[in-house]
Amino acid sequence: MSAMRETMARQPADLRELLADPGPVEAAAGRLEGRRVLLVGTGTSWHAANQGAWLLREAGVEAWPVQAIDAALHGPRPGPGDALLLLSHRNTKRYSSEVLEQARAGGIPTVVISGRGSPGADVETVEQERCAAFTASHLGALMRLAQLAVVLGAELGPLDQVPEAVEAMLARQGPLVPLPERLLEYTGAGPNQWTAVEGALKVRETARIASEGLSVEQLYHGPSVALDEQDVLVCLDGGGPGAERLEAVAAAAEACGTTVARIRDDSLGEPLSIFPLTVAVQRIALECAEALGTDPCAFGYDVPGRRDAWQPIGL
Repeated sequence: MSAMRETMARQPADLRELLADPGPVEAAAGRLEGRRVLLVGTGTSWHAANQGAWLLREAGVEAWPVQAIDAALHGPRPGPGDALLLLSHRNTKRYSSEVLEQARAGGIPTVVISGRGSPGADVETVEQERCAAFTASHLGALMRLAQLAVVLGAELGPLDQVPEAVEAMLARQGPLVPLPERLLEYTGAGPNQWTAVEGALKVRETARIASEGLSVEQLYHGPSVALDEQDVLVCLDGGGPGAERLEAVAAAAEACGTTVARIRDDSLGEPLSIFPLTVAVQRIALECAEALGTDPCAFGYDVPGRRDAWQPIGL
């Protein structure tokens, strides 16, 4: 059994532990209250930053996601009246560290959400992962963001039922989607547009399948033209006002010969649907890797020459 499969299986237990440990979140919330919040991250943490902004806006917070490299080199950067909420699995990436140093030097209130034992973490998530394809730490970061939003006044729904929803998604009969001949396309509406982007990232780094994740409207206005019978379209439906548009695009793609996999979970409402639907895209990545015989935990470094080409760039 791969480390990725083992890690995914423990996610309901991880989430229950975080729910039972609200203290760090409550302490951190005071640094954000009444301020514009810039959420910064890279890779999967960039996706978490975008979903975190959706959650914080439910509390009336002015929240803006910014990629770490943009915040470090170009801006926007947090200024007077702002706070920085930094998301990182290990809190060691180059540009995230630069943004954090800049903010602290300027006296900006900061909150770092990171894995257990990470340097400088204010709010810890879960134990460090052994697999390069981060799953539990991402879901843990989403839980910490949801807890923050609730402390700040958001009504997200039954947060205590998230572990059960995750368990149910893990237990669904699989595989969730067939292997594509050419492209695995993901789409979603509202906060699940970022679940779609995370799905594309995960399947690329585990199964090395050509993949793309787009919001439903971005997919419709152009990229949908390229979809045909060689492709699989995964529609991530968490309910909410965009669900009708999502189904219209799914039906049109199906009429053009594209295989469409509809994955719906609105049992907890749209804001919390990001939890089971994130697990769905994790499952798709793992199942594709297992079907193709690739190592889901190796970040492609099991392919000769890749480590030597990519590793010198540095994180």
